[in-house]
Amino acid sequence: MIIDDGILFRPAEEKDAGTLVQLYDQAARWMRQQGIEQWKPGDKDAAHFLAKMRDGDVWLAGDTDGRVVGAYELWWSDEEAWGVQPPVAGYVHRLMVARGAAPAGAGRRMLEHAERRIARTGRERARLDCVSTNPRLLAYYRAAGYRVVGEFPHKEGKDGRIYGVILLEKRLDRLTAV
Repeated sequence: MIIDDGILFRPAEEKDAGTLVQLYDQAARWMRQQGIEQWKPGDKDAAHFLAKMRDGDVWLAGDTDGRVVGAYELWWSDEEAWGVQPPVAGYVHRLMVARGAAPAGAGRRMLEHAERRIARTGRERARLDCVSTNPRLLAYYRAAGYRVVGEFPHKEGKDGRIYGVILLEKRLDRLTAV
């Protein structure tokens, strides 16, 4: 368990898959209420999160009372959006905040936690992608120090829908490891 500014971080375990599905669906419903066409409730099931736990890192963020306030996935490659790349980056996916339970700034704390996890491996960049039709999220990541490095206009969703994503990265330059 890692404590960062009042948020407790721990790797997700098999028993957390249902919690991750609920968190994803809540985030997807919130996006829809905000007019953001990005995630859809029901798109990610327990099998998705269990596979990500096997293939990479899935982290839960909690408060001091034990409530889950967010989660994220950390991948070590992302060929679908970034193509084949040398192992210089970690890829942050599904940064999810539990609205109403998370303290202010929880999303940024989770992003910083992911960046330190990446830096700890010796990789020098954090990368992520953002659906190109979400200017608020793009502004959020840019304010966190990410810069646009490209665009992948033809990413295919689980439902066959084609959409564009903006590719962002941040140089980590000797972040403190966790």
